[in-house]
Amino acid sequence: MKKIISLSLLILGTIILSGQAKEDSLQFSRISTEILNNGKGYNELKELTKTIGHRLSGSEAYEKSVKWAEQKLRDAGADKVWLQEVMIPVWERGKESLHIKTSNGNWKSLKMLSLGNSEGTGGKDVSGEIIMVKSLEEYEKLPAEKVRDKIVFFNYPFNQAHIQTFIAYRDAGVYRRTAATLTAKKGGKFAIIRSLSSAFDDVPHTGAMRYEEGIPKVPAIAIGNTSADELENLLKMQNITAKLNSSCGMKGERRSYSVIGEITGKKDQDVIVVGGHLDSWDVGEGAHDDGAGIVQSIEVLRAFKKLRIENNHTIRVVCFANEENGTKGGKQYVKTAKENNEKHLFAIESDAGGFSPRGISLEMDDTRRNQIKSWINLFLPYGVYNFEGKYSGSDIAPLHEEGVPTAELVPDPQRYFDIHHTEEDTFEKVNRRELLLGSTVMTQLIYMIDKNW
Repeated sequence: MKKIISLSLLILGTIILSGQAKEDSLQFSRISTEILNNGKGYNELKELTKTIGHRLSGSEAYEKSVKWAEQKLRDAGADKVWLQEVMIPVWERGKESLHIKTSNGNWKSLKMLSLGNSEGTGGKDVSGEIIMVKSLEEYEKLPAEKVRDKIVFFNYPFNQAHIQTFIAYRDAGVYRRTAATLTAKKGGKFAIIRSLSSAFDDVPHTGAMRYEEGIPKVPAIAIGNTSADELENLLKMQNITAKLNSSCGMKGERRSYSVIGEITGKKDQDVIVVGGHLDSWDVGEGAHDDGAGIVQSIEVLRAFKKLRIENNHTIRVVCFANEENGTKGGKQYVKTAKENNEKHLFAIESDAGGFSPRGISLEMDDTRRNQIKSWINLFLPYGVYNFEGKYSGSDIAPLHEEGVPTAELVPDPQRYFDIHHTEEDTFEKVNRRELLLGSTVMTQLIYMIDKNW
């Protein structure tokens, strides 16, 4: 008799579970239909990129984007919208140029970008002979006298063998972060790096670098892949002199803002965060990085309101300030949340481009991870299958350090590092359906978490 009862309960449980899965599948379809037909994110991205453009922290353009994001969150139906004050570093690029002189005595201009947070030459020419190294190991073996008064060219290529391009990016990223300090430690004048780029073109990529305390702050610049190849070939045949003139540098701090909007939870005030970073580098239009993440996050809030989904917990969109060259917005967000004794259930960031979503990376304990992975059949019809990643975005890293389960949307990565941190990151590189599918998947995930956590 007990066996019959147990079997009956198991069958009943299976029927209930199937009913729940069907209900969730229908809600997924409603979310997708609403966003793909009526989503505003693509048009809003056009407005952000074409009327404001790139939005480096501390710039007038960034302050314009704060007002823009505040209004878009109100338009999306947020119950509450506010600005969160944050002190941000101010870095300005100014004028810059790089020339090389070959054995025939002629100077040739090379396309270049100073790395973010780099100090420049004070607007004066700084020149010297170039020496090239292909790896950190090769550089470490060079005695200081071989480097002193030279320009060091770190010619480390983006590893094309990695199918997951973010692995190649992290691998090469150490050169961008450390080239200037490594050069200065041995008395070099400035550093040149091969751009962190998967493209076979001559577009230089910027991005943040770091200085080490107590080490002279020499300039660091990046050149595109074809210029790097050309320079490598020239150096094999002759001595090359480089001349840099740049006026970039840090200009202190200023008060700025992250922009936050939310829809209040019907059951409790526990917070689910979805966000991206509002700032960008000062080249291109910041479309994929990270205008896409901003409009996708606002779209999540709009879809919940439009579909009248009764959210149990507070769903909060955060447009973080200063991700690119300081991550001060994310740090301030956690500081304020702790001061307000807020409880956060979950946070997801979109900061890997507006391409077709392929997965969700989960940085959390195995219990939560396995629960989300158990929903894979709901996501498969939308092309989302990869739940194996264990990382999340820079802005929500401080939340994760406080024990909050975090995640990141994983778009198709194959084209992202062709345009990342370059003048090529423009609105025209974004596809409407791909962008809105990213919004769809994040909305679907937040719907499931809000319902089940």
